[in-house]
Amino acid sequence: MFLTNILLKKAKSKNIMVLMESVVSGHQFNTIRERLAEKLEVIRFDPYIQEKCIYKERKKIRSIK
Repeated sequence: MFLTNILLKKAKSKNIMVLMESVVSGHQFNTIRERLAEKLEVIRFDPYIQEKCIYKERKKIRSIK
């Protein structure tokens, strides 16, 4: 391996943006979490049903520097 390949390698970012989706209605929003943390589950107000419900992480959208 050449020395230039080692020097030009990109460092991984610490945070990522993820898509959160409501279990009840399918309402979605984006949030940021640490790359090494476990998948998120939060209780948040859902505007479609006008109540609090559980949101689960669906997928990674992009890296945040």
